Amino acid sequence: MAVNVLRFHAGLPGYAPAPLVELPPIAGELGVGRVFVKDESSRFGLPAFKILGVSWAVYRAVSRLVGGDIPPTLDDIRNAIAGLPPVELVTATDGNHGRALARMARMIGATSHVFVPESLPPGVIAAIEDEGAGVTRIGGSYDDAVRLAADHADAAPVRMLVQDTAWPGYEDVPAWTVEGYSTLFHEADAQLRDAGVESPDLVAVPTGVGSLLQSALTHYRQDALDQSPAVLSVEPESAACVLASVRHGGLTLIPTSTTVMAGLNCGLPSSLAWPFIEQGLDAAVAVSDDEARRAMHDLHRLGVPAGPCGAASLAGVRAVLARPERRTALGIDSHSTLLLVSTEGIGSGAA
Repeated sequence: MAVNVLRFHAGLPGYAPAPLVELPPIAGELGVGRVFVKDESSRFGLPAFKILGVSWAVYRAVSRLVGGDIPPTLDDIRNAIAGLPPVELVTATDGNHGRALARMARMIGATSHVFVPESLPPGVIAAIEDEGAGVTRIGGSYDDAVRLAADHADAAPVRMLVQDTAWPGYEDVPAWTVEGYSTLFHEADAQLRDAGVESPDLVAVPTGVGSLLQSALTHYRQDALDQSPAVLSVEPESAACVLASVRHGGLTLIPTSTTVMAGLNCGLPSSLAWPFIEQGLDAAVAVSDDEARRAMHDLHRLGVPAGPCGAASLAGVRAVLARPERRTALGIDSHSTLLLVSTEGIGSGAA
């Protein structure tokens, strides 16, 4: 399936692999061999990786809607829904997922409706509206927005919920979204090989509900891999639902508060992601807003235009590798290679 996903994305207008940037100064600071950042600051003209999951999920959902597989091109998706009653794509978002859905809706000739939490900055909402979406700002959290978006989609058959988190009874679309993210890791594999690296030793992933983390774990826990890297989840201290769930040994809903890492401000992991996290995650860490800001500043200085969510990966490895016992537990030494996923660019507002 992953090859088909990559082929699908490669066929979309404006496709190019996101850059992989090596950062020798960060490697020296951390006492490791090499550090690479997967820079997702410009995907199809959007400032985050989210369009990878959204576009594939919409393609798969439209195929199901019309009763069978359709060719994986924008023209074929547009043609497939042209004869249907007007289709509205619906979601909840902390920013970039909603913007990506609005862009995809416009590309295929559908409308879109996006529910957002009250904490989302006005500039992020304006960016979603500029893509043509109707936006409903709700008086609550991201998790509240998810529930209201699901209720809205259920109220009419022409409304299609495209959410990147799962719960019992709603799992297919989030699974397709996770599949869509696999392009990021397949690109990174090829780019690392070109740099002389067969496999990283540690992969750091900024984590909200855990869908990107699930994609990383699915990719790096394949039986065919000769070497399986350690995978680190990084969350804000104010919204560390994966860390809380790992500690409690089951899905755990936590209260959240405002953070500069707005796109990671989630209080409950995806139920679809949880088994992968429970069985395959090596470590989880929570970082402060100040740590994310420092990492963002340092990445900018080195030419990587990361937003705070993207910079969380650097903040996370700094926190973990500062403790010798954690370095040892993760198998990290002076020869190790780290892959940091930077999920968003400057000014995107959210991951």
